[in-house]
Amino acid sequence: MASLDVANVSNITTDQSALLALKAQISYDPRNVLSNNWSIGTFVCNWVGVTCDSRHQRVTVLNLSYMGLVSTIPPHMGNLSSLLSLNIENNSFHGSLPNELSHLYNLQHLSFGFNNFNREIPSWMGMLSKLQNLSLFGNSFTGTIPPSLSNISSLQVINLSYNQLLGSIPSSIFNIYNLRRIDLSDNMLSGPMPSIISNMSSLQIINLRGNNLSGPLPKETFDNLPSLQQLQVSYNQFSGQLPSTLFKCKRLQYLSFMNNDFTGSIPSEIGNLIMLTELYFDNNNFEVYDEQRKQFCSLENISTVDHFTNGIGGR
Repeated sequence: MASLDVANVSNITTDQSALLALKAQISYDPRNVLSNNWSIGTFVCNWVGVTCDSRHQRVTVLNLSYMGLVSTIPPHMGNLSSLLSLNIENNSFHGSLPNELSHLYNLQHLSFGFNNFNREIPSWMGMLSKLQNLSLFGNSFTGTIPPSLSNISSLQVINLSYNQLLGSIPSSIFNIYNLRRIDLSDNMLSGPMPSIISNMSSLQIINLRGNNLSGPLPKETFDNLPSLQQLQVSYNQFSGQLPSTLFKCKRLQYLSFMNNDFTGSIPSEIGNLIMLTELYFDNNNFEVYDEQRKQFCSLENISTVDHFTNGIGGR
């Protein structure tokens, strides 16, 4: 028993050292939260933003969100081997993400949203095999989306929105069976929307808004999304006709095609979407007929239909 206690002291000491290394990197702490609280005179599990496992006395949660901190992330953070959740949202962290973070094998939630990171998303993130939520939105990440993310079979949420990502969307991302939400909006992604050829029964939200994606929406994709609730592809360069298979997604509540180059008429199968509440498809080249307008308005739950500005016009 004595040896186990020694091991626990050693581990929590390692965690303390890692957090003190982070504190040393912080160049601005406007409310003096960490400078006044993170002290070797106080047990690390009582520090602000720190939560420990009561049994093993290891740091499992680090939440420094909304503190206004300016800092980089030191490599020592990779020593927090029991960490389950790391949240530094709404600060001014910057620089690169050190390779040592790949050692956080138990990590389930990673949120770096609304900071100032401006390097590439590292491929080692694919080694975080237990990760469920990856939120890197609101930074200036560059480069391409690493295909290695598709190695994380536990992923449920991928939010890479509001960055400066380039290149195409890796088709392998849509092989993550447990994925519930993918948000790649407001980047500079190009190329087609990948086809989804396997059943993605958990996927509820796809947001590709505000990129440079082009080509038609792949027909086979919508045969494999039985739980889809939101599809947002506005402000891209998609073209062609809407596939009638889209309207097999009977749980759709929000649907936006606006500001693309879609053509043709809206398939009559849109009447299948009895749960639809918002529909946007203005600023395209659709043919919109009076009987279709009536059909949209007859959808029982719909509150918003925005469709009157199309290149071909209606009659």
